[in-house]
Amino acid sequence: AEATFEYAKTIIGLMTRERDPRGKILIVGGGIANFTDVAATFTGLIKALKAFRDELLAHHVDIWIRRAGPNWQEGLRLMRECATETGLPIHIYGPETEMTAIVPLALGLDSIEDHREFDEEELLTDKKPPAGKSEHVAQLRRQTLIPPVADHETDQSVENFSASTRCIVYGLQKRAVQGMLDFDMLCKREVPSVAAMIFPFKANHFASFYFGSEEVMIPVYKNTVEAINKHPDVSVVINFASCRSVFSSVLDILKYSDQVKTIVIIAEGVPEQQTRFLIKAASKKGVAILGPATVGGIKTGCFRIGNAGGMMDNIIDSKLYRPGSVAYVTKS
Repeated sequence: AEATFEYAKTIIGLMTRERDPRGKILIVGGGIANFTDVAATFTGLIKALKAFRDELLAHHVDIWIRRAGPNWQEGLRLMRECATETGLPIHIYGPETEMTAIVPLALGLDSIEDHREFDEEELLTDKKPPAGKSEHVAQLRRQTLIPPVADHETDQSVENFSASTRCIVYGLQKRAVQGMLDFDMLCKREVPSVAAMIFPFKANHFASFYFGSEEVMIPVYKNTVEAINKHPDVSVVINFASCRSVFSSVLDILKYSDQVKTIVIIAEGVPEQQTRFLIKAASKKGVAILGPATVGGIKTGCFRIGNAGGMMDNIIDSKLYRPGSVAYVTKS
């Protein structure tokens, strides 16, 4: 529960950092868990909602919950009590509602009357839940959703990925690099997102890739300092080093924090003590750490980290090459 609290606290803190006159939407969705105790997980989420109650109300955040699995009735009951106690507009659904249904519901693309919310009394009496949770929610649903401009600059030193973001890949991960370049072409980028690679076990050389139908040669450097100095437009390093060597390589990259603003650590099995040290060291230098144990991420229409999003046919079917207005965050 404490880990869920910290995770939810981070997400809600980011959501309530800037105001939007239309309000905001927080979706907490999941399938039918096999082993996760839903009630225990929701204890941490409820703690975060109560801690940020005033901010959530001030920013008019509309909350949508869908969960099922072990102890789900107790978990949703606790969430209903939280809604009553805090006055937050929380819409709660159980396994009788499809997992993906809350997305069009939250965006106002589906009728709320067609989906029955979870209600403890309803489980016993089969009563229909009362319609209309709050006037503000009803007003938001009547508004037309206009996607905001995604590529705004923030007051942070952390990299804000754009269609011009370029990176260095640490490790000879040719398949991942080719996937990133294929994504670049779908996004109609003018130049590849990968500027160079670092492979400390071989002398400097070039590696051949395809950028659309054109063959491009990407330089591979033996050391970090040469790669950074020769590519001043790079602000991201994607580190594929193993858990045995990633600690020292990240510390080396942090020496160039005036240029590198995001470091992605793909490796699994990095000791927790080393992870905490790296996060603290990066924070002092104004550098963001994504990972360890991450598959990466995608900023639609702009930038792909490593193998995130799977095969290209999946990216095309999901239209991840187009900019959008929904941020999706997932955690195993």
